Amino acid sequence: MPQLTWLTKIRIIYVMALLTTQKISTYYELFKTIDVIFSKEIIQVTGLVANQVYLKVVGDFWPCVVYSTSFTGAKVVVNTKTGILQKLEWANNMVSLRFCFKNAETGNTVTFFVNTKSSGATPYGNSADVVLLNLQFTQRPPDDLIEIMGRILDANVNSKKRREERITITPDSMRKLSITKESSILIQGVPRHCILRDISFSGAKIIMMGVAKFLVDKEAVLRLEFEDPKEVFLLKGKFLRSEAVEGRKELVSLVILLDESTIPMGYKIRINNYISQIRPDARGAEKVAEPPRPTPTQTRPEAKPAQGPAKAPSKNDDWPSPDEVAASAPKTAPAAKPASDDFDLNLP
Repeated sequence: MPQLTWLTKIRIIYVMALLTTQKISTYYELFKTIDVIFSKEIIQVTGLVANQVYLKVVGDFWPCVVYSTSFTGAKVVVNTKTGILQKLEWANNMVSLRFCFKNAETGNTVTFFVNTKSSGATPYGNSADVVLLNLQFTQRPPDDLIEIMGRILDANVNSKKRREERITITPDSMRKLSITKESSILIQGVPRHCILRDISFSGAKIIMMGVAKFLVDKEAVLRLEFEDPKEVFLLKGKFLRSEAVEGRKELVSLVILLDESTIPMGYKIRINNYISQIRPDARGAEKVAEPPRPTPTQTRPEAKPAQGPAKAPSKNDDWPSPDEVAASAPKTAPAAKPASDDFDLNLP
């Protein structure tokens, strides 16, 4: 394989940086005002280092717990006994919020400040000493925050909009997904080996030994392992339907419908990263696309008479509602049958 020249490497780095910048800009425009609450799962997925989050007021640091954030503001929980409210009043409500995240792949921490202004405090819980502080960002937050939170928001939206798009499991897709071969299915708590054929936001198809009539409509838990970083997901669902495996009477192909209320956010992000790379979404493209410019050697085509009245442009909302997102899910064709039907004969 020929080695890349230094000029080619610089071009690759430039293109990657440009794509990242465009992605961050798209995240910011689409999800600007959407609040994300830092639940236990969100803290784990984002890598938020909660004990390294502080408020900085006139050079002093004050402990706080970040409750939620968007790209225009955040809410933090503080203890009034520390005297922070008096300090904020003295500083004309100007405060900097310090975020700290840990990258799961590299293990490095990312720390940055966001300049904000306090817009008031409301009681939190049943304690008179704990309040929820509302902070409004005075400028666009750092790209790191937009990218970290944008990945979650994008995956959550696409899990509804593109829920039926299947990923056929091949050596190439397994490598890009970083998924291992160690897949299994738990039926009534008993683990069984299976062969993974395809996966999506909403379901999966597997091949295993068994009798279809005893498995359809039964609840099951699909166990999937991923690498880089290493993660194990337990996906709850039930067998929706079965298909015969040609030439193998002892095997059955089963479609699993996942319980969407229990799908881990980490799994959604894995699927979304793959689909976004292989089949990019067109959202936001109308804002960055430009008509091709003719080169000096090109000639403009002659104008043709209009064939009829032009169609009125469709309504372009800033952000669709969940119902509109679900209704606009694309109808994709069934995944192609894998080229090889050589199954593992050592299935129990």
